[in-house]
Order: sequence, then structure tokens, then C-alpha cells
Amino acid sequence: MDKKTMVRNFSRYAYAYDRYSDVQRKAAFELLRRIKKGRFNRIMEVGCGTGNYTLLLREKFKKARIKAVDISDKMIEVADDKLRNKGIEFVVADAENMDLNEEFDLITSNACFQWFEDLERALLKYRALLGKNGVILFSTFGPFTFRELNSTLRSVLKDNSIAADDFIPAGKAERILRDNFKEVTIKEMRYEESFVSLAGLLNKIKYTGARGNGLGSRISFDRRALKEIEQAYLDKFHGIKATYQIFFCQGRIE
Repeated sequence: MDKKTMVRNFSRYAYAYDRYSDVQRKAAFELLRRIKKGRFNRIMEVGCGTGNYTLLLREKFKKARIKAVDISDKMIEVADDKLRNKGIEFVVADAENMDLNEEFDLITSNACFQWFEDLERALLKYRALLGKNGVILFSTFGPFTFRELNSTLRSVLKDNSIAADDFIPAGKAERILRDNFKEVTIKEMRYEESFVSLAGLLNKIKYTGARGNGLGSRISFDRRALKEIEQAYLDKFHGIKATYQIFFCQGRIE
């Protein structure tokens, strides 16, 4: 994962993100629903983006101290403007590598951990930041995400793949959690979207930063290439559709 390229992609389209992030917003509501009753007075959100999940956390935990971290300063700008005077501490930092000397009751993240270089090392770091009965709760995209696009690109370009190929599978996520936490649960959900054209899907991916490093070095977005890829897509799937695989993961420490 080329993190510099990923950050550049997210920052470039930060102000358009909310218009295209329907799936991420659905995941945020589902994630919030999974927060069971408990004393969560100190919360850290990892990868807060434009602050949509942050706002839900603030509404649910009105008196909690919330630290929201994101690697993109442009995303933080949007979030800070959206949640002005809401008492959120926003921090621009690489949450995978930042050093903290604090303790939290809840560390949570929506649709971010798939971009981490070493999820296991990060979760170990977060485990050390959780207090007694502390909870880790996050959603992350799985490798089945954009399977239709990936399959089509491979059939047309033969050796291409997209960032989702490297997303962590459920089995590995569960192993990491069970090695480090108690009361582990993982729930998979899939969402599907349809688009009028391939260009519509590619714009959605671009403006939500979901392409990560990019869609592959050999993809040319000229009209001829788009037409060829779109026709192959239609032949294989009878429409321009996209599947999102999301894992909702939770663990607790003693």
C-alpha cells in the first residue's frame, strides 16, 4: 500500500466525499447500532474522514470526550467545519503509527482499517490504549468488494487488479481479534449498488477514495478503453453493479 498516494487521493476529493459515500454512511449507522450499553466516556475514532460517523458518536455519547484522528488534513478540515462547537478533538495523524499516552473506553473506526499496512500491529497498539473492559469496534471492507469490476478488468486487461484484492479476509481478521481480545464477534454484510454507466462507478470510487493507490497502472481512461471495459462488464453481469463486502468486528479486553 502506497500510503502517500492513498492520502493524496483522499485529500484531493475531500470536499466531494459526502456526495458519494452512501455505503460508508450505511456502515456507520450499522456500526453505531452494534455499540452495546456501557460506560464509554473516552472514545477514539480512527480514520474519521469527513466526520459523519463522528457526528453519530457525539449524538449517542453526548458527554464523552472524543478524539477523532485522520491522516488527511483536508478530511479533517471538512469534519471540523461540520462538527464545529461539538467538543471534538480532531487530530491529523497516521493513526496506524501515532504514539499516544492515553486510555480509552472505546476505540472505533468505520471503513478505514482496510488501508492499514499491518492491522495486527495496529490492533495490538490499540489494545494497550484500552482501559478495563475497553472495546474495539470497527468496520472494514473485505476482498469481495468491487468483485464485478475486478473480474471485468482481469478479463480485459489480463493481469490487472484493484486495491480490494489486498483487503483482509474475514478469517484473518477473526484470528487477529481472537489472539488479542475476548468476546469477539464478526458479522459480514454486503451492499450492492447499480450505476447507469461504468464512468458513474469509477467516479464513485474516485470521489470516496476507495481506489486506494489507484485502479492499476495499465488502466487507460480514454473513451475507447472505457467502452471496451463497459461492454465486457455488461456481458458478464448484465448491468453495471458493484458489491461492497463489509466486516463488522468487535472485541473486548478484560
